[in-house]
Amino acid sequence: MVKAKKFILKEPFDGFPKRSDFELQEEDLPALQDGEYLAEALFLSVDPYMREYMARFPPRSIMVGIQVAKVLESRNKDYTPGELVVLQSGWRTHTISDGKKNDDYKLPPMGDLSPSLGCGSVGMPGMTAYFGFLELCQPKAGETVVVSGAAGAVGSLVGQIAKLKKCKVIGYAGTDAKCEWLKELGFDHAFNYKTTDIAQSLKEAAPEGVDCYFDNVGGMTAVTVMSHMNLFGRIANCGDISSYNDTEVATGPYIFGLMVSKQLRSEGFIVHRWRDSWPKGLMQMIEWIKEGKVKVREHVTQGFEKMPEAFMGMLRGENTGKAVVAAESSYEKYTKLGQTMS
Repeated sequence: MVKAKKFILKEPFDGFPKRSDFELQEEDLPALQDGEYLAEALFLSVDPYMREYMARFPPRSIMVGIQVAKVLESRNKDYTPGELVVLQSGWRTHTISDGKKNDDYKLPPMGDLSPSLGCGSVGMPGMTAYFGFLELCQPKAGETVVVSGAAGAVGSLVGQIAKLKKCKVIGYAGTDAKCEWLKELGFDHAFNYKTTDIAQSLKEAAPEGVDCYFDNVGGMTAVTVMSHMNLFGRIANCGDISSYNDTEVATGPYIFGLMVSKQLRSEGFIVHRWRDSWPKGLMQMIEWIKEGKVKVREHVTQGFEKMPEAFMGMLRGENTGKAVVAAESSYEKYTKLGQTMS
């Protein structure tokens, strides 16, 4: 009998998450039935959407999230022990699956790349950047693209994809060090939104106006960028992290006049709308990473028991690039990248 560990959320978040909001539990998993397999988590993702999504579930639900796991035992002909899979099974160390629920899929062959990328650039965040930007913003060579939350898992990829499409790219991040990293990735301009007047920076960096905006943060940042957009500008609304921990509903300013006068197109999205096309996107991201056209950085926390700390640190912006938790001590045998460890 396998004993699994899992984190539940005891009560809905009230403001910024606290360590006391989470409870670590253990459970005995049943024996496998025909058609099922058992997988052990290797890497688990922590992402901003988790803060908002948990409001949809009753108290004492397991925390949502994706993980890269290794098949340990199988009674399913399509899954072999040793194979790596990507599961949407939440914050748990072991999962029993039939290969159909939770939108499971096998991690594509990646050669020497770390399987941890299945939580990021070769996973849901990567597909969010790939499809959200290319399908909704439809960038054209020579256009100006602005990315908020640019040093995160999604934003850093969006900026690099925009450069591959020969766009001018402006990114906003929360520290000077993150801005320097964005410039290393090829961003034309990068600004610390905490110390910069966003409106003034856009006047200087984008005097010709903004054509595409990939919005990860919402709030006044979004309003300011929209006011500098050109006619027929396109906006991909990916996230609203600036409001996730608010305890009161924000009011104004209203953007409807901007939308009408500039004839902007703004569309929110959930990446699973393109789920059938993910194989194409995953293989393209793998190719770009191997060719050095897309660079990836991960902030890795070691130890499943530190999931809450990794999650809260990510919400505070302590990570540069993708925030990942390594669930086992033999992490080094999988890793080929220069990750930041904590």
